[in-house]
Amino acid sequence: MLLRSLVDASGAVAATRSRKEKARLLADLLLAVEPGQRTLAAHYLSGRLLQRRTGLGWRGLQELPEPALEATLELPEVDAAFAAMADLSGPGSATTRARMTSDLFGRATAPEQAWLRSVAVGEIRQGALEAVTTEALALATGIPLAAVRRAAMLAGGTTYVVDAAFDGPDAIAAVGLSVGRPVLPMLASSAPDVPAAMDKAGGADGTCGVDAKLDGIRIQVHRDGDRVVVATRSLDDITARVPEVVEIARALPVTTAVLDGEALLLAEDGRPRPFQETASRTASEAGQAVLVPYFFDLLHLDGVDLLDRPATERWAALERVVPEQHRVRRWVGTDRAEAEAFTARALTEGQEGVVVKDATAPYDAGRRGAAWVKVKPVHTLDLVVLAVEHGSGRRRGWLSNIHLGARDPDSPTGFTMLGKTFKGMTDEMLRWQTERFRELEVADDGWVVTVRPEQVVEIAFDGLQRSRRYPGGVALRFARVLRYRDDKTAAEADTITTVRSLAGA
Repeated sequence: MLLRSLVDASGAVAATRSRKEKARLLADLLLAVEPGQRTLAAHYLSGRLLQRRTGLGWRGLQELPEPALEATLELPEVDAAFAAMADLSGPGSATTRARMTSDLFGRATAPEQAWLRSVAVGEIRQGALEAVTTEALALATGIPLAAVRRAAMLAGGTTYVVDAAFDGPDAIAAVGLSVGRPVLPMLASSAPDVPAAMDKAGGADGTCGVDAKLDGIRIQVHRDGDRVVVATRSLDDITARVPEVVEIARALPVTTAVLDGEALLLAEDGRPRPFQETASRTASEAGQAVLVPYFFDLLHLDGVDLLDRPATERWAALERVVPEQHRVRRWVGTDRAEAEAFTARALTEGQEGVVVKDATAPYDAGRRGAAWVKVKPVHTLDLVVLAVEHGSGRRRGWLSNIHLGARDPDSPTGFTMLGKTFKGMTDEMLRWQTERFRELEVADDGWVVTVRPEQVVEIAFDGLQRSRRYPGGVALRFARVLRYRDDKTAAEADTITTVRSLAGA
């Protein structure tokens, strides 16, 4: 299949707000693509490459060759080019990668270049990623969505069951949990407070489990005899980097098991270290800093799959095989005052919140349903917009991703950048800010519009982390726009000193 066909489909998907229509468009493309290319097309439709890392970033993709006038690129050729880039390492690799990038993009038309750049850096904005691709696969094959979704969970993603789905119901039903192969993790939706979360998650009798929400790295641990596999939330294998987790898993009184949990670094007083320190530790080989795993769910035990069992059964099995010092603290009951007291203790101990769970629910991955609901304190800052990026996909033609800065008298510009966000913006807000930031425009390089630092915006965020990328040494986590503050001037925005105090820096 020509890349042009996929790019056209992606553009059509981005242009519609109807989830049903998005799924139909993707299903049509899956039916049109050659059988041997379906998995590759599904990856691209989900907004990602087959290769997890290619060495490409926005900096290396800002200057592109003149686009081709005619569309000739085939999907397998694109995949082969990215695979070759991913294999590069050592001296001279940067030069070789730049040449290969120029060769690939030089064969692409202008729309193909824009799409390739977005997928290469993981910023496809078409409103149709994994969940909608799952719906499209079910629609294309006529297999019930629940069956496709379950197979995708157990295989580690929808794109890994495309061929099975096209082979028919028996093939998709044969996809099961395999110890050693990571499954998609179950996710939590959000609520503003514990009572609201209990209303949302409470089972038939209102019984909930309330787990302390640790600010660590999500881990999934598979053990089969002496063999242990440790995977992250994104299903990356980090087994070699976490020998202490492997050792603890091997000490459990089990033969086979699949556990879900978190791993984090602790300070001497037992409180969790900043998230960034844990993330840095799990991104490199083992060092002096020791990770401590805490488990909150058990999906398989000694030959028996537990995913479809009620949460209370899974929790009871977890308590039998995992010692208390490696289990996430949990309260179970219906009394809201006790649940809120448990939450207050968790926050006092340095945890980032709680997760309220339906005590009767099975383990259902990939969706943010009502069975798990997280509650975290909301932090806000009044920051100044320093620049804004041109939108892509459905936001093409608007100014979208804003660069956020705090006041800093020691900076030559008077501001220090803390990060970027495009989250929380309504269409009305996008229209307004496009007009507003054109009024404040200082320069436009075709990608980023630098603006006069005058517009204040109220930003909600989940926390702060240390950062080497930004000069202030800290960055916002999960920042989203609440509102623009026309009632405040830039001189009234929060300072970098205030931000660092929140981060404990």
